[in-house]
Amino acid sequence: MASFPDFVNENEIGKAKFIGELIPPVAPFDQKSGRETWTVAFAPDGSYFAWSQGHRIVRLVPWKKCLASFSVRKEDQSSGAGPRRLSRQNSEGSLLPGEPREHTIDCGDIVWGLAFGSSVPEKQSRCVNIEWHRFKFGQDQLLLATGLNNSRIKIWDVYTGKLLLNLMDHTDIVRDLTFAPDGSLVLVSASRDKTLRVWDLKDDGNMVKVLRGHQNWVYCSAFSPDSSVLCSVGAGKAVFLWDMDKYTLIRKLEGHHNDVVSCEFSPDGALLATASYDTRVIMWDPHTATILLELGHLFPPPSPIFAGGANDRWVRSVAFCHDGRHIASVTDDMLVRFWSIDEKSPQAIGPLTNGLCCAFSTNGSVLAAGSRDGSVHFWASPRSIASLQHLCRLTLRRVMPTQQVYTLPIPFSMHDYLAYRTL
Repeated sequence: MASFPDFVNENEIGKAKFIGELIPPVAPFDQKSGRETWTVAFAPDGSYFAWSQGHRIVRLVPWKKCLASFSVRKEDQSSGAGPRRLSRQNSEGSLLPGEPREHTIDCGDIVWGLAFGSSVPEKQSRCVNIEWHRFKFGQDQLLLATGLNNSRIKIWDVYTGKLLLNLMDHTDIVRDLTFAPDGSLVLVSASRDKTLRVWDLKDDGNMVKVLRGHQNWVYCSAFSPDSSVLCSVGAGKAVFLWDMDKYTLIRKLEGHHNDVVSCEFSPDGALLATASYDTRVIMWDPHTATILLELGHLFPPPSPIFAGGANDRWVRSVAFCHDGRHIASVTDDMLVRFWSIDEKSPQAIGPLTNGLCCAFSTNGSVLAAGSRDGSVHFWASPRSIASLQHLCRLTLRRVMPTQQVYTLPIPFSMHDYLAYRTL
């Protein structure tokens, strides 16, 4: 059962609109380990959805086609048929020339991490030797990186489904992958070998740097929107922030009471959301290391000792919507929650059994959540019209850190609004 603070009227919390799900094909070994959907991802241009459906298999699904298949027809609504359930077997159907194709990729081992990479906007490689490369990635290139159980990273061409690169340097499971959003095709991998590794795919996958500092497994990493800062979290209570120009540790954020397992920056880079087994999502100001908001999933809030142990409210994943105003969290209490950054209680909730991960679509209209049985569930995001104030704040904070905000010759109340101190 979900629990909420005393000041929250549970009847006022909306029910998230479930729009459909993807079901993996049935296999004789489905009851064995390895069928989990550890990661879901959307392409930066919104063209594809990637889904690790378990047992070494990744599905690359044209997103528009997938979303259209979830649309409930009027006759279905009138007959109460409800959301669509689709198995992704033999669903290619007839395609028009140039239309994105669905691909099934056998990665050779259990897939833990997924990430799309694009060279848009195009940015020159940092490598010194630029005279010759095996691969020349153009602006129309879309890549998929997969992190595997055997410590390898495989890079695939999304449009053809062909393997391009095989990166080998980690010594344990590659748990998470993230591309720099600046089009440089710089890839960061997080591993159970306690390290993060930086790869330059424009330099044929050359490993640029090893980031050391975590004392235990590294679970997740995320770039800031301008690609200058990397956040990493893992089996420990600290949140690490790295300078990706110098490849040095900037600071550690302290505030969680248990392992931190997921992290993501807001679209303007002014906020950082981290999810932990301590039953909380914390919203940070990464520029000042300040906690701005705590979103609790268990009430009354547990003591640090209880939060540091086993409980049924472990937060597995957190995702920031691209409107900069909403986030989603997946928790062990069999719920997915949609939050507004302006409120401490969920805006909407939906049922999700054994959820593991979540991600918003590129335009923020849909949330995808993966589960232990290899399926993916989709919800429509709560929608509201953003105020002009918020849009101005988003625009300003993309280029201005918190410290600089407080030097502006404007009223103090506006300082606090621009710095998200009014959360």
